[in-house]
Amino acid sequence: MPIKQVIQEGGLPIKIWADEFEDRARQQLINIAALPFIHHHVAVMPDVHTGIGATIGSVIATHQAIIPAAVGVDIGCGMAAVRTSLTANDLDEKALKKIYDQISRDVPIGRAQHQDDRALNAAALPFEPQLTAMTLKHPQLLKAFGRFSNWVNQMGTLGGGNHFIEVCLDESAQVWVMLHSGSRGIGNAIGHYFIELARQDIERLDIHLPDRDLSYFPEGTRHFDDYVDAVSWAQTYARENRDQMMGLVLSALSRHLQPFEVTTEVVNCHHNYVTREHHFDSDVWVTRKGAIRAQAGDLGIIPGSMGARSYIVRGKDNPESFCSCAHGAGRRMSRTQAEREFTTADLARQTEGVVCRKDKGVIDEIPSAYKNIDTVMANQSDLVEVMHTLKQVVCVKG
Repeated sequence: MPIKQVIQEGGLPIKIWADEFEDRARQQLINIAALPFIHHHVAVMPDVHTGIGATIGSVIATHQAIIPAAVGVDIGCGMAAVRTSLTANDLDEKALKKIYDQISRDVPIGRAQHQDDRALNAAALPFEPQLTAMTLKHPQLLKAFGRFSNWVNQMGTLGGGNHFIEVCLDESAQVWVMLHSGSRGIGNAIGHYFIELARQDIERLDIHLPDRDLSYFPEGTRHFDDYVDAVSWAQTYARENRDQMMGLVLSALSRHLQPFEVTTEVVNCHHNYVTREHHFDSDVWVTRKGAIRAQAGDLGIIPGSMGARSYIVRGKDNPESFCSCAHGAGRRMSRTQAEREFTTADLARQTEGVVCRKDKGVIDEIPSAYKNIDTVMANQSDLVEVMHTLKQVVCVKG
């Protein structure tokens, strides 16, 4: 399906793969497209919704500048999925409940972290030298880290919000494990620190912006390279965090199911990050805020909500989207609105057949708070092809 609409109001074109979205998100996109360093156009994915400064579900290519708030504070947040040799026949109701309980014991969720005797030191400690160098350049980061300073114990933990771990069945009744997480508290602290630093730098340069959350680091200025190094560190930490969690989850399954193998289909992709790429005859910085790379052959994961289907996809290398696609269903209402409009009975009904929390603490993650994932997929049929369709039977929410 082609681009749904194009907006051009004073800046570069905004190419949109969505039918409708909030007026506030529209204004955010117009603000971004008017920035002097934007390259060619702004691409907007079908899961678009309002963010902080930059719109979630946007792909922003820039010349010699990066907007830290567009990268966000959950730096390197993304998805991982593996297919196993298990099938639906290996799962019964009793086993699913045991798996849910085991994952909940083995993987800390929310603000929890591993105790010292279970910390994944071998995975975390290689990150220490670069982090130490970062704090020597920016001693204020140590204060920003605060309670997140114990980042070693956060390796292999889920976090809160919309982060999750799921056991799913695909269209052939094959069992998959899928999870969603990022760089945890340490990445959050790095993100907040550099967002504020960018604001201060822009004020010092006397540059006026339509939204202070669009403050940026121009390439060649004193903090640009420091931010690139810091965000690269957090993105790598986030990926390792997902890899370590996946190992813990597979071990949890192995304690309650027959022996199994992981097949060759393994997917791990960021959806909040910045990287250097070549598009429309230029080398540019590409920020994907709630979007994943969909170059030719790229495997990606597009999750629905905790009661809806998810998709393993392969990129179609569409240049108009900067070779990108949606990162999920995208919220259609705020967490506060969801908590106001829905009840635990609604949640139980919408997650029927899934072993998961069904209490008021996760009403903000109810499926109805999200856009219809099948509409999102239909709106980006020119960006990706579907390889597998997954439906969860276990969902552990952060």
